[in-house]
Formats: sequence, structure tokens, C-alpha cells
Amino acid sequence: MTTKNSFDFSNLINNNCCFDLQFRKDTRRERLNSPTYYRWKTQFVITLPKEKLKLLKKVKKIINCGRIYIAKNQARFSVQKIEDISDVIVPFFKKNKLIGKDKKYFELWQKAVYIIYSNKGKYIAKWQKNNLLSLIQIHKSISKYKDKPRQAKWIDMAKSMSKKL
Repeated sequence: MTTKNSFDFSNLINNNCCFDLQFRKDTRRERLNSPTYYRWKTQFVITLPKEKLKLLKKVKKIINCGRIYIAKNQARFSVQKIEDISDVIVPFFKKNKLIGKDKKYFELWQKAVYIIYSNKGKYIAKWQKNNLLSLIQIHKSISKYKDKPRQAKWIDMAKSMSKKL
């Protein structure tokens, strides 16, 4: 798909995007006793060299959500709000098809988005056990489509939480 902004948006997405699914540990150090929270998080990311910042600004204008960050020599467009991911990113990629491994990756990731969105605002301990187990399985399956899969830091905690339910 070539947009009115005259750059190959489809090629940019297929070569530089990431549909991220993480199980995270967050510690609230500003609160008494520094409580720890665990949560599932999704995000859509495109990273490019800092010199290509203009392309990310075009992407942000087309997608109409997300933020751009610059760190060292890298520019990063990221959509992290689950509402934006569910209401904008997922429908966008259902309409504008991906190819190759990104297509399979996205199909798994959108299932995770649906589960996380449907549990929005609930403590993870109140989620249905099958939702947690599904996310763990999706997380495991997604790693097959990553170029450089990393060991998930807190996935064992996610597994133990699902056993408690």
C-alpha cells in the first residue's frame, strides 16, 4: 500500500514493526512498602535509525495514536494504550494485511490483545484461569516468529499465578 504521503507504508511495517506481548513486574517505590504488581502488556512498535524520524512522524499521522521516542541513535514509534491497540491498531492490520511471519505473529498477538482488553481494570488475580493460560501459550507461540527471541523474565510468575486460580 502506498499512501498519499508517497512512501511504502506496507514495506516499512513489514520490515520494521513489532507486536510486543510481555508479562511485566512493576514495583511502586513511591508507595509505602513498595508493593509489586504483575501485569500483561501489549504494544505496537516501529524502530528506525534516528535519521528516519520523518517516516515515523508520517506513521503517527496515519495511525493517529501512539508516541515517538528518541534514544541515542534510534527513533521509536510506540502504541501502548490498550484502548488504542484494540480500537486502532488491530482493525488497521485486519484491513491492511501483513505478509510472512508478521501475519502469523499478528494473528496470535491480536488474540492476546482481546484477552487483555476484556480484563482491563481487573486485578490479575481476578482473571479467569483460562485467560492467563491462553496468554502464556500465546507468548510461547509468538517466540517462534521473532528474529531474536529473549527469555521472558517473569513468565514463571505468570504460570504460578495461573495455578493459584
